Amino acid sequence: MPKTLRVGMIAPISWRVPPRHYGPWERVVSVLTEGLVARGVDVTLFATADSITTARLHAVAPGGYSEDPTLDAKVYEGLHIAAAFERAASFDVLHNHFDFLPLTYSRLVATPLVTTVHGFSSEAIVPVYRAYNDRVQLVAISNADRHRDLTYAATIYHGIPMDEFTPREQPGDYLLYFGRIHPEKGAREAIELARRCGRRLLLAGIVQDQAYFRTWVEPYLDGERIRYLGSVGPAERDALLGGAFALLHLISFAEPFGLSVVEAMATGTPVIAYAFGSMPEIIEDGVTGFLVDDLDAAEAALRRVTALDRRVVRARVAARFSAERMVDDYLRLYRTLLGLPPH
Repeated sequence: MPKTLRVGMIAPISWRVPPRHYGPWERVVSVLTEGLVARGVDVTLFATADSITTARLHAVAPGGYSEDPTLDAKVYEGLHIAAAFERAASFDVLHNHFDFLPLTYSRLVATPLVTTVHGFSSEAIVPVYRAYNDRVQLVAISNADRHRDLTYAATIYHGIPMDEFTPREQPGDYLLYFGRIHPEKGAREAIELARRCGRRLLLAGIVQDQAYFRTWVEPYLDGERIRYLGSVGPAERDALLGGAFALLHLISFAEPFGLSVVEAMATGTPVIAYAFGSMPEIIEDGVTGFLVDDLDAAEAALRRVTALDRRVVRARVAARFSAERMVDDYLRLYRTLLGLPPH
């Protein structure tokens, strides 16, 4: 009888798993965990106590510290990570989605530690990855996000449950910005492009930089042509993404992946993005959207959106970024590390 894999999944505790609205790392953890359980893997999810999962849940923090300001982040992070490593012997693999801190425990246990690097918040954290690179198995979420000083076990793109997104063959009439309100994510550029083109723009996402919001977003909100919807949760996400003419992702940094980009394309909505970071890996230029260098090129790309087949946009996501494919990739990695047959 095939061996049942036992995986300890270490989630972040900034937000609940799955997140109520914002929380991309937590969302990926949820999709992967539920997919593994459905394949018969014995998963223990280390997450907040209010998390929802079919896996065995082990919780120290009562909720996410970004949702409950009374929780001390450092205190609960320490207790949370320790709880997972104190139980390491119970698992064949520990899978870390908690950034760099769990790496410092990796030499204290014999259990292999897989670490999905969801992006580098700054170059300052790289020394930790470098110090434990010989002990942990790093997974990049795009080839663009691989750090030159580190070695990786694999690049595994995020996957999404396709059944959560309704395919729509006809474009809507508004442009959409869907992401954090922060200078590097391009809300200002989206507003400028919408005003140039005379199109409606809806903006959705948490405000991560209040000064930026007050200066570059709030003055242009009129409740009709340009509207801010706040942070949109899963219940509204499908209709909002699918009803857009195009998603604008005019970022100014090397985006490690971009879940909203894939989610928009899953409904058939094309994406217009600056060609930074992982965008050239995710968007097939002229097929699922357009990669551009400036606002003039973005304006020209908007005139070409109707030439794209939204059915093809959806199909490309199903082929490349499904939850099933992501689960397959991680299972293959676990089995390789443990010297097990691939299936």
